[in-house]
Amino acid sequence: MTNSAYGHKLITHDGKHVDFDSALQIPDHRVSWAIYDNLEADKAKFYTFDAKHGDALYASILIPKINGLEEYAPSLLLVRPPGLENDSTLPEDWSNAESFPYVGEFPGDEFYEPFGQVTYWERQEVRTHILTDGRYFIVVADDTGRDGKYAFSIGTIEDFSGEDFLVTLPVAWLETKIFVNDYLSVGVFFSILIIVPAIVVLLIIRRLRLRISKTQ
Repeated sequence: MTNSAYGHKLITHDGKHVDFDSALQIPDHRVSWAIYDNLEADKAKFYTFDAKHGDALYASILIPKINGLEEYAPSLLLVRPPGLENDSTLPEDWSNAESFPYVGEFPGDEFYEPFGQVTYWERQEVRTHILTDGRYFIVVADDTGRDGKYAFSIGTIEDFSGEDFLVTLPVAWLETKIFVNDYLSVGVFFSILIIVPAIVVLLIIRRLRLRISKTQ
């Protein structure tokens, strides 16, 4: 795997991208994005982006190292235009759809992401080139009959601004912890947010009281 969660910007969502019409828009498939998603048994999640002939495409799936997900491996499908001649949600009815199932062993190689302090199991990784201009879809579908969760990443270009370091990355860290059910770290995070300002306020009050007592 290529540093699969290094430099990825998080895309938040409401989880309602469950068909072609509601597919989650990827702003630029060349930029590194990460999406944390839950997937119900025998369901699918849809993502879409616009691309041009010759563009490189990278996409991958990681499974958080959580008990019960050791053998979880949803399929990944790339739907090229045209490919939506009907409204069927069944992959076998889509033309121009290429499937990328996971073909490795379980639980899979491990990947540690230091920013969120989370370990993942590696699943499929897609590297290809766009053949035709148009709108493309990536579909992550469960064919195992079980619920699960995954991290979907796309793109390889790191694109961060100063605002991202101040706002986006802290929010991404928090969402990562919630995604892997690490509520202890979330509790510690909010405790620090409350305790540190409280200590600062108490120190300011103490200094003010000392100044007042000296002037009396």
